[in-house]
Amino acid sequence: MNGAHGGSVRSLRVPGRHGYAAEFSPYLPGRLACAAAQHYGIAGCGTLLILDQNESGLNIFRSFDWSDGLFDVTWSENNEHVLVTCSGDGSLQLWDTAKATGPLQVYKEHTQEWDPTVGKSLCTFRGHESVIYSTIWSPHIPGCFASTSGDHTLRIWDAKTAGVRIVVPAHQAEILTCDWCKYNENLLVTGAVDCSLRGWDLRNIRQPVFELLGHTYAIRRVKFSPFHASVLASCSYDFTVRFWNFSKPDPLLETVDHHTEFTCGLDLSLQSPTQVADCAWDETIKIYDPVCLTVPAQDTLLWSDTKS
Repeated sequence: MNGAHGGSVRSLRVPGRHGYAAEFSPYLPGRLACAAAQHYGIAGCGTLLILDQNESGLNIFRSFDWSDGLFDVTWSENNEHVLVTCSGDGSLQLWDTAKATGPLQVYKEHTQEWDPTVGKSLCTFRGHESVIYSTIWSPHIPGCFASTSGDHTLRIWDAKTAGVRIVVPAHQAEILTCDWCKYNENLLVTGAVDCSLRGWDLRNIRQPVFELLGHTYAIRRVKFSPFHASVLASCSYDFTVRFWNFSKPDPLLETVDHHTEFTCGLDLSLQSPTQVADCAWDETIKIYDPVCLTVPAQDTLLWSDTKS
């Protein structure tokens, strides 16, 4: 199914800002952060947008500008007002949504682990042989995180030893994104320039446990559902967001094609089992409910099996 939504689409256009990342607040229902850049991130400044949604649509609660493009954002897990962004100048910025100006601090080291009270990196992890595109902490194993790189590998790291635990030659292409399954500590998914998504069981990395094909350009971001163990979403430079159930013979549940440029940012709400946010280079940010998530889970599987 293409471009269908189970509910209304809340959309906001931000002229001159091209979206790179979107993330729902884990605390406040309806609050969304978006990292954006001028001139497609090639030159110019960046903007962090804090959005709230209501019956009338999406509204800007706060916006913060930075001197270079902003390419990713994440919320603090112990303070509902605090976020971190990363910039094209190699720095991290710490922001407080309760304050109209910022940032609170700027970190000019490129690291995966840091403490806001320390002011410098705690540890540096080396091993990738090309640019690192994505990192994510394990939701199951303290001190464990995954990274993907232009060197075609997925790597699993142990922060306690500052060393790499597992190296997975996951694609024969640059890997732009990865995510950890919320329901299985051994399962990750990678998305690459080769247009494929691959699932990896860390207990046996010789072959992927699933491969999802359908995107026609590089996959920019992938997210597992917080509510369904075998459902995930991906967005791509082919302008689409696709929803998958990797446990089904016909895994593609839905294709949403409501953007007209590279779709770079994607998140699934922790508060609502149906709500999705995305952003793209077409200067728009959207929150919506795809059909495949608005029907009950068992109906989703039946609908997936019977669709043509």
